[in-house]
Amino acid sequence: MFSFFVFLKIVSPESTKSSPDDEEQQMELGEEMENEICRVWDMSMDEDVALFLQEFKAPDIFMGVLAKSKCPRLREICVGILGNMACFQEICVSISSDENLGQVLLHCLYDSDPPTLLETSRLLLTCLSQAEVASVWVERIREHPAIYDSICFIMSSSTNVDLLVKVGEVVDKLFDLDEKLMLEWVRNGATQPLDQPQEESDEQPVFRLVPCILEAAKQVRSENPEWLDVYMHILQLLTTVDDGIQAIVHCPDTGKDIWNLLFDLVCHEFCQSDDPPIILQEQKTVLASVFSVLSAIYASQTEQEYLKIEKDLPLIDSLIRVLQNMEQCQKKPENSAESNTDETKKTDLTQDDFHLKILKDILCEFLSNIFQALTKETVAQGVKEGQLSKQKCSSAFQNLLPFYSPVVEDFIKILREVDKALADDLEKSFPVLPQHPMD
Repeated sequence: MFSFFVFLKIVSPESTKSSPDDEEQQMELGEEMENEICRVWDMSMDEDVALFLQEFKAPDIFMGVLAKSKCPRLREICVGILGNMACFQEICVSISSDENLGQVLLHCLYDSDPPTLLETSRLLLTCLSQAEVASVWVERIREHPAIYDSICFIMSSSTNVDLLVKVGEVVDKLFDLDEKLMLEWVRNGATQPLDQPQEESDEQPVFRLVPCILEAAKQVRSENPEWLDVYMHILQLLTTVDDGIQAIVHCPDTGKDIWNLLFDLVCHEFCQSDDPPIILQEQKTVLASVFSVLSAIYASQTEQEYLKIEKDLPLIDSLIRVLQNMEQCQKKPENSAESNTDETKKTDLTQDDFHLKILKDILCEFLSNIFQALTKETVAQGVKEGQLSKQKCSSAFQNLLPFYSPVVEDFIKILREVDKALADDLEKSFPVLPQHPMD
């Protein structure tokens, strides 16, 4: 552990004392010095090393460094080492129970250095994922309203996608753990009238949560849409409470932007017609979140201009395409001895089936809502353009029946006015539907 003792010498109080002339030098680490302390950072991923660091009161030493040092790299490394140490439950509990260290770490969220913010977010996520200490951190964050502003500022202005994803994971975990905190954050920016331009006020900007989430999602999508999962799940959590839904749809521009982003994702990004059906296994969780939010917006604000009826047909096409892929994914391979003997694969399959069932429930509810809003003109257009072909209608009915029988029956009535032959064919294919008397 020679590197650790070199590190101790570097960060000891005596070595950090300096005159004003040395202040500029303190902002940088020499290459040799940085290599030594990065070696400690790497080694701290080992539990024995982490316990050794704890025994030598490393968290207390790091707390002093974080409170006094102006060197961004040194601060990043100190938080990074603590993040590695917190991966082990005993140490995580010890770090979390130290009130002073907790305050210093939360203060790191106000840092302007992206790497330090990233390591701080990683540490917080690790602690929030430990059931024994999660509530401690939730309460600390609740007691520091400025953390909301800092997180919103990061989401709305950062171009560092790694940081955005990690901050998103922290927010997602917080909201999942504590609905009360989620409601507090949703309401935080609601005090400013929506029609009051921000520039007319001399006060600090008032961050509204949903627009900040939207900006982060856009930035993440521009680099890799596959990383959007966390921000889509945050939006889904918001739709579970009335205030969250209102925060999404109350501001017309924000609601429109979110709708257009999600609409574009399902119509042009995820689970496309030229993708293999198995892609659904990779995208099932993000699709569940996206369609859940779209469904919630659709059901709560059907009068909004951006929810024009012409968007119903592309949505129907996307919903049915995902349902068709789901049918392919759920077909069990025949004579697969391997799948019958491997218990791990059985467990994984059960978990996959569970997530697919959740996705199917969301898709069917959304599809039924859209079917109820269809007009004769839209159905005629859908039949003509192929979104409501016999094959696609059959796939839709197969999933909607019998739970949504009234919806399907009403759709058949409209379809009969447009294409009687198609309506009759579908009725014959699904005996559960009331048979229409033949002319």
